[in-house]
Amino acid sequence: MMATATALVSCRFDLPPRVAGDCFLLFRPFPARNPSVRYSALSPWSRRPTLISYVLKEVGKEEAHNGGYALKEDARGGEGEREASEERMARKQSERRTYLIAAMMSSLGITSMAVASVYYRFSWQMEGGEVPLTEMFGTFALSVGAAVGMEFWARWAHRALWHASLWHMHESHHRPRDGPFELNDVFAIINAVPAISLMAYGFLNRGLLPGLCFGAGLGITLFGMAYMFVHDGLVHRRFPVGPIANVPYFRRVAAAHQIHHMDKFDGVPYGLFLGPKELEEVGGLDELEKEISRRIKLYNNSNLSS
Repeated sequence: MMATATALVSCRFDLPPRVAGDCFLLFRPFPARNPSVRYSALSPWSRRPTLISYVLKEVGKEEAHNGGYALKEDARGGEGEREASEERMARKQSERRTYLIAAMMSSLGITSMAVASVYYRFSWQMEGGEVPLTEMFGTFALSVGAAVGMEFWARWAHRALWHASLWHMHESHHRPRDGPFELNDVFAIINAVPAISLMAYGFLNRGLLPGLCFGAGLGITLFGMAYMFVHDGLVHRRFPVGPIANVPYFRRVAAAHQIHHMDKFDGVPYGLFLGPKELEEVGGLDELEKEISRRIKLYNNSNLSS
């Protein structure tokens, strides 16, 4: 058969672009030949155009239904993720408020007791008319010395005790916290016992030795309050600390303690306020600068998002 059909064919009806992809070709046209070729008399039907029809697939509805179902599932999944994220954020905010209330109450209580005891003790000392300068100087000297000495005590205890025999308690500080408090908070209470005892003895007795004990207890108290605000507030963000987060030295302290939790230099630094100095001794200044830059970017992004 020498017949051929025209190669340019079209649908009898126009289909939308979306539906056109869901139909199939019922008949296929013959390949076109050169028009100059004569047609045979035996094939009079060869000039008749071939009718091309497109039939819609029945699976189109099913595919559309499945696509819509997938979109609904994606929307539900995204909504579930948002709800879970909002729930985690609300729980975190609640934990921060709880710890902040506890920190404020304890700080106000200890501060008021310290201020009142200092005032009444020195007013009591000056009742006789003669000011005990030696005792007063010893009190102030021991308060400063005890505050500085607590940094070295905390460094030694952190390395030799908390990361050794007392690790079962301190480990809670190196794990994700579940709730506003952790077992590691017990160490704050342990350090408060000698501070309160020394201040009570110095407050209830006169003389140089009671004055020295009073100053030592006052210095431990001051260090504990500073440690709480910098370590718990600034470093671990258990409560907001306000403008002290922008102080350059405190940024270095926070970054140094964060490196301690990364365990990049065998746990160094173990101290807090002299942590940058410890990192300098082990060659960790480059890592410290990287961590400072990372924390600055994180702080700026959190401010922009809020």
